Amino acid sequence: MKIMVAIKRVIDYAVKIRVKPDKSGVETQNVKMSMNPFCEIALEEALRIKEAGLATEVVAVSMGPAQCVDTIRTGLAMGADRGIHVQTDENLYPRFVAKLLKALVEVEKPGLIILGKQVGDFIYESEIFVGFFCWFLKMLVQNIRIMKSQIALHYTPPSSGDIIG
Repeated sequence: MKIMVAIKRVIDYAVKIRVKPDKSGVETQNVKMSMNPFCEIALEEALRIKEAGLATEVVAVSMGPAQCVDTIRTGLAMGADRGIHVQTDENLYPRFVAKLLKALVEVEKPGLIILGKQVGDFIYESEIFVGFFCWFLKMLVQNIRIMKSQIALHYTPPSSGDIIG
């Protein structure tokens, strides 16, 4: 089974975020960027599944400007077998990301797709993405347990007062 993991390039968690003077967004020029910590966790889980013999390949996928190659290299250094970079300088809105993921899935045909949580618009991207295929979506997975020939997902459904995203 092939596992595809979407990894996102974000401002490093240790950097103090600054708003642009014109208030049009956050300052990203000359700011340290890294892989989203939740994407790192997703990639580590995919690698654990592979090490347990339940997967044959882990493919890290990132979308965005040319600098995203650094994020892919980090994923390869962690143990991913291949990396795919969809280069674009356009703003990546949730529907656009979902369409790109759909196209990659149609080409790569993975048996499992893992997306890190709290990746900005993650909740919208994932819902739109699975809607293209009419797939089942398991959100907010807290634990992946690997058994002899199965992968068990453990999650806690959000309560009515929880904010998801």
